[in-house]
Amino acid sequence: MEMKPVIEVQDLIKRFGSLTAVDHLNLSVGSGEIFGFLGPNGAGKTTTVRILTTLAKPSAGRALVSCHDVVKEPLRAKSGMGVVPQHINVDPDLTVAENLRFHGMLHKMSSSKLKARIDELLEFSGLSERGRELSKNLSGGLKRRLMIARALLHHPNVLFLDEPTVGLDAHTRRRTWELIRRSHELGVTIFLTTHYIEEAEALCHRVGIIHEGSLIALDTPHKLKAHTGKVVVESPTTGKTSFFSSREAAAAFASHQHGEVMIRDSNLEDVFIRLTGQRVSGGGKTKVANSSMHGSKHSQQGAKHTHKSGAH
Repeated sequence: MEMKPVIEVQDLIKRFGSLTAVDHLNLSVGSGEIFGFLGPNGAGKTTTVRILTTLAKPSAGRALVSCHDVVKEPLRAKSGMGVVPQHINVDPDLTVAENLRFHGMLHKMSSSKLKARIDELLEFSGLSERGRELSKNLSGGLKRRLMIARALLHHPNVLFLDEPTVGLDAHTRRRTWELIRRSHELGVTIFLTTHYIEEAEALCHRVGIIHEGSLIALDTPHKLKAHTGKVVVESPTTGKTSFFSSREAAAAFASHQHGEVMIRDSNLEDVFIRLTGQRVSGGGKTKVANSSMHGSKHSQQGAKHTHKSGAH
């Protein structure tokens, strides 16, 4: 059964002078989905989120959140969304509970419902013992938890998370992932931007890959990797990568190579490299063995088909 779209983006463009930050973007996010928007810094992820959350106006195109046009009906669109921006923006001079209370007041929640909801979300986010503590004294990870709790306070049906774990250590990042999963279990649709490969693979039902403002691939992580090649042969010396449909084919190829090579399962970084010749993490150009996957006739065609079918 096809999911009802909660977010719809139609031929969206955003220009800043001569720079096109978002270039004819088309995508749809279904109800109850965790959707990942993956790409390097500067690819257009945050600009897209700013448009979807009514903080910026598009140069052209249309975007709807919960069936409301974000330009023509910004207040209605905002009423059904929770937003966790990339940069920490809790009030440092308010306690944890006061930050939540102030947010609830902005959404005109009644005092009785607000108190119960604050208690519920302090428990949900693991901050029950921190309610009276000034938020400036929290660690970065706890501040992120507070921001997620705050975004959920008014019962939104869609939650926007812009690089929610940037700057966090690996342990804290994984604890934040668990909170995101629990938020999804409440029935919230999640739109997540990230440049962390493992984050997109661990959390997202579908991933859209954005590069220089354009959507270049869109599908489930499994299908994106299958189209590119399930197995990679990589040379640590030359940085050259080759893609294969099976481990047997990869091993046969590796046996004829000179020098040390590594055989491993592919990941979404490899998909990005295959499509752009660059790394999501910004490591510059990467050498790709051939334009088509070894052992398969359909890899390059599959990647293009994934982009075309997923974007509409």
